[in-house]
Amino acid sequence: MCNLYSERLSAAEVARHFGVTAPLPGSNAGEEVYPGATGMVVREVGGARLLQSMTWGFPVRLKFMKPDSKPKPVNNIADLSKSMWVGLARKPEWRCIIPVTAFAEAEGPKGARTRTWFSVKDQPLFGWGGLWRESAEWGPAYSGAMTDCNEAIRPVHDRMPVLLMPDEYERWLRGSFDDLLAFQNCCFPDDLIAMHRTTDLRSRTSGGAGAGLADMRKGPSLAPRDQPMGRAL
Repeated sequence: MCNLYSERLSAAEVARHFGVTAPLPGSNAGEEVYPGATGMVVREVGGARLLQSMTWGFPVRLKFMKPDSKPKPVNNIADLSKSMWVGLARKPEWRCIIPVTAFAEAEGPKGARTRTWFSVKDQPLFGWGGLWRESAEWGPAYSGAMTDCNEAIRPVHDRMPVLLMPDEYERWLRGSFDDLLAFQNCCFPDDLIAMHRTTDLRSRTSGGAGAGLADMRKGPSLAPRDQPMGRAL
C-alpha cells in the first residue's frame, strides 16, 4: 500500500499539465502528502476539468472502534469491484486523478526504515487513478487505486499505485467501469519506473484528519509504527 507521495509542482503547473482551466481557489496541500492530510485531485464537472483540494482517505469507523473514536482514512483501493467502491467507480463524476511527482515506500530494518521514492521516467508529473466522495467528517475525500507491483518495485513492495500516463487520463475519467478494472489489472511497464533510495528516516509527520491503520490483508505493512498509515479496502 502507499502511505506517502509527493506533489512538488505549483497548482498552476499542475493545472496546465492536466488541462484544467479554472484556477484552484487556495490550497493548503503540502509537498508531501500522508493519509488524512490534504492533497490535490483533478476531477471533471460538466465536461471541464477542475483542480480541487481534498482529504486523502475516506473516513471509516471499524467494528472494533469506540462510537466516539475518530474515523481512520482508507487511502488505498485494493479492489475496485468491492462493494465499498464499485458504485463510485461506475460513475465518472466520482472519479479523479491524483497529481504525483513521486511515491514512497519504507525499506530497511524495523526501527530504521528509510524512504525509497519511485517516479516515472521523463515525467516530472504523472497521474494516479482515484475515486472521491463527499464525507460528513472531512468534506471531500479521495482514495487511490492500487495494483500488483511490477518488477522494478518488487524489491521494496508487492503493491503499487495505478499509474496513468497523459494519454490515459481521459479514459480513467470518462471510460467504462471495465476500463478502470483493466487499469487495475494491468502491469505498469518496468522500464518506465525510476527508483531513488534515500537515508531519510520514515519518521512521523502530521497526518491531518487522523492516522490510519496498516493493511494486513496482504501481509505486514512496510511502514514503521510511528508512521501515519492508512488502510486499503
